[in-house]
Amino acid sequence: MTSQALAIAPGSPRAWVLGTRLPTLTAAVAPVAVGTAVALRDGVFDAGPAFAALLGALALQIGANFANDLSDFRRGADTANRIGPPRVTQLGLLTERQVMGGMLASFLIAAIAGIYLAVVGGWPVIAIGLVSIVAAVTYTGGPWPFGYRGLGELFVFIFFGLVAVAGTYYVQAGEVTGSVIAASIPVGLTVTAILVVNNVRDIDTDRAARKFTLAVYLGRRLARYQYVLIVLGAYGAAAALFLVGSFSGWTLLSWLSIPAAIGPMVAVLTRVEGPPLNAALKATARLHFIFAILLAIGIAQ
Repeated sequence: MTSQALAIAPGSPRAWVLGTRLPTLTAAVAPVAVGTAVALRDGVFDAGPAFAALLGALALQIGANFANDLSDFRRGADTANRIGPPRVTQLGLLTERQVMGGMLASFLIAAIAGIYLAVVGGWPVIAIGLVSIVAAVTYTGGPWPFGYRGLGELFVFIFFGLVAVAGTYYVQAGEVTGSVIAASIPVGLTVTAILVVNNVRDIDTDRAARKFTLAVYLGRRLARYQYVLIVLGAYGAAAALFLVGSFSGWTLLSWLSIPAAIGPMVAVLTRVEGPPLNAALKATARLHFIFAILLAIGIAQ
């Protein structure tokens, strides 16, 4: 048990906060910021739906975190040998029943936000919400968890990139345009990079638990190259918004985040192993948020 977890009483408010995985919530904020920025650029910004989209995204992220925590524990992926950040079920800080309750409460909040958004945007919002909840649960749970079959990166790119950005725009504009799909691609790439470094770190423990992530299939060397290519691809996609798209050169503001990308790329490429990659994981999450906010500011100009 980590020193952080030792200081937390089981069932306490701090245990619940740890279970929400606060550092991961930037992955919910970033796509909403970019989708809203495109709405601002197009003159269709609507504060009510934008706020509801943010609330729903945060609730879905927290619900997915609880679902992942519980499913990985039950499947044996989270054990005493875990080298990543602490997990509340595995450490006994929350019971399985409590984690299940947290997941259901989070999805209920997301559903309440979704009801309002469905009134605004109609049945497509209901469909997106239901698919998102099902995907969050079956990522590591259910009879065929696709996060255990090398499909995690695709899931993250689609739901935390394309769906989240375009969905945020849709509830404000009432349509999905080619421009907002294009703007979602660099966001989807940077958030996918977070999962890649996580999976590179966990290759040995995942393989032992028969959790066959894409990193397990590729092996360490190729998975490390995958991480760098994804990060570089995000900057290329941001530049393409201006070079071949309909956005202004302000989208290149996102390139100011390059200094934040160098550290984690060097760490991943220099064959850092195990727990030291936790720092690269945090740095990648920070990069994703900085990149997305700078991109959003540039788009809105």
